[in-house]
Amino acid sequence: MIFWVYNVLLVLLWPFWAPWMLWRAAKRKERPDWKQRTGDLPIQAPAQGVRRAWLHAVSVGEVVAALPILREVRRLDPSLEIVLSTTTTSGQQTARERAAGLFDHLVYFPIDVPRFVVAAMMRVRPKVVAVMETELWLNFLWAAKQFGARTILLNGRVSDRSFPRSMRVRPYYRALFANLDMALVQSKTDAERYQALGFKGAEAVGSTKYDGASEDARTDRAWRDELSVPDGAVLIVVGSTRSEAEEALILDAVAELPEAWVVHAPRHIERAGALRDAYRARFGRGELRSSLHPSQYLVLDTYGELSGVYSAADVVVVGGGFDDLGGQNIIQPLAHGKPVIHGPHMQNFRDVAEPAVRTGATIVAKDARELAAALTRLANEPETRAKMGLAAKALVEQNLGAALKCAEAVVEAARAD
Repeated sequence: MIFWVYNVLLVLLWPFWAPWMLWRAAKRKERPDWKQRTGDLPIQAPAQGVRRAWLHAVSVGEVVAALPILREVRRLDPSLEIVLSTTTTSGQQTARERAAGLFDHLVYFPIDVPRFVVAAMMRVRPKVVAVMETELWLNFLWAAKQFGARTILLNGRVSDRSFPRSMRVRPYYRALFANLDMALVQSKTDAERYQALGFKGAEAVGSTKYDGASEDARTDRAWRDELSVPDGAVLIVVGSTRSEAEEALILDAVAELPEAWVVHAPRHIERAGALRDAYRARFGRGELRSSLHPSQYLVLDTYGELSGVYSAADVVVVGGGFDDLGGQNIIQPLAHGKPVIHGPHMQNFRDVAEPAVRTGATIVAKDARELAAALTRLANEPETRAKMGLAAKALVEQNLGAALKCAEAVVEAARAD
């Protein structure tokens, strides 16, 4: 019943959701391949005896979280053919740049309309379909089961904000879960929430972002030289701010440290130009990373470099939690052994933020005054920075292994008859 209601609503509401999709892509300067998004994928059916796994990662964050899984799958079963899909152009670019050699086909994810997802499945014909984090689509999972695929959720999570809304539509989730074979989630809280929504047996294995961040921390180059940071200067790296209010708060705080160098990466790259202008208006200087002009105030407007830039930092500030937005991922700078400051609103990353605060790896700042005080303290106390950095690395080391568990599930499902 829910399946039919869902699809009738898709038909009735297409004059609204189709223009909205186009508008959102244009706003974010995304240029997806709409032909592929309607299921016309440039893939031939697999040859006799070839097994395929389809892994879907919607955008940049999910692709990064999928990287250690893909590496482990390649190691465990090099013969398994991997189709990687994303929804966004930025996800595609990240996959090309960072996942080269870890997939056999890179495509756009089909819109969740029966005709489109069936057309896509006819071309891919996977033995296993794995989706990252929250990418649970009713028609897509239904189509996967119609073609005999095993279906797995990897690195699953349910945020504080989405859980109450999801509970109000539990019949929809029960229909969706009828086509989901396995759920590997990040925490016990996530497993309990899946249980409440109607999926029995979700397994908490941890977050693959620990594995990915640990790998990145071992491969970064000399970023301080690349960014032309002077010897002895304190470098503050600001990652993933998500609103103008957060940007203003950061500017107010760093104004208290006129000798510090700052690299600032907004969560959405389209904010980079306006943020550069805000630095220029406040401090009289500021450049975009893509300009290749060194500056004391540099705005990162390039994909795939933030993790590396974290390696150069003396102090890291992570956004999403100063404004009430649920927070952003703090694992990458922790893996680099960096002291991290974030806001109090970290609901979406509670399972990382709470132990990080408890072990002394991070500091919480509620406003610009507290942030400025924390930055000033860390800038002047290298021994405190070092102590926090050791706590950060220890926390990451304790949480490795989720990627291997996810990869084993994919390989085992692909081998099943």
